[in-house]
Amino acid sequence: MRHSLSVFLLLTLTACSLLNPPPEGDASAKQSAQEIYADAKEKLNEGNYEAAIKQYENLQSRYPYGRYAQQAMLEIAYSYYRQNEAEPAVAAADRFIKQYPNNSHVDYAYYLKGLANFNGEVSVLGDIGGQDPTERDPKAAQDSFDAFKDLVTRFPNSKYAPDSRLRMKYLVNALAKYELHVARYYLRRGAYIAAVNRAQGILTLYPNSPSTRDALEIMVQAYDAMGMTTLRDDAKCVLAQNNSTPSSIPGGNEIPAGETKPEKRWWQIWK
Repeated sequence: MRHSLSVFLLLTLTACSLLNPPPEGDASAKQSAQEIYADAKEKLNEGNYEAAIKQYENLQSRYPYGRYAQQAMLEIAYSYYRQNEAEPAVAAADRFIKQYPNNSHVDYAYYLKGLANFNGEVSVLGDIGGQDPTERDPKAAQDSFDAFKDLVTRFPNSKYAPDSRLRMKYLVNALAKYELHVARYYLRRGAYIAAVNRAQGILTLYPNSPSTRDALEIMVQAYDAMGMTTLRDDAKCVLAQNNSTPSSIPGGNEIPAGETKPEKRWWQIWK
């Protein structure tokens, strides 16, 4: 019975392939995987990312196995990234990671995930009236950080690791600034306990970020407003010690002597 069912399924699949041949006039109908890949790569190099994606998907459909299909999936992710389409870029990169975890280029898939979310959070928003992206939902920044962290943890010697670590530093500062915006909002609204909790979160989660000093100032103001003089004085003491220590944090607020502050914001560094 099982044998008969297997034969039936095989005949059905064969019939479907015969009844659905490639459309007439399809230039790729007789092309090999290598030829389709070359066409897609040419479109990619020309910056025609939408056409490149279609060709790569055509390649995966007609030749789902082999190195060209694997590379096509990775370059689909790259094409979406270049189009500033973060979600499909991350989805394609995730599929590559799940299907080909031992591929020699899997570190690049993690890197693309980080880049896609990084651009989704900062590069696009940089064009919207100069709005500081740390005032928005930090999910993309957190996802980007997590992807870069996965990369440097799994592949510490990857050629993409140094740039990933650099971007992680800026993302940490951005996430800390977001928490600072929220803490200030609570302080203005008179929600002093919530403001203190947010400020303490910055000290706990992002102790090396430039936002720690501002977080301590918020704690001093909030404790003072609540009449908690002992906690206020403790926060003042820590703040005084913090202010007396020159910042040695990369990407901090202080500018070395002889240097000028760049006009670009931190999220425009790679533009």
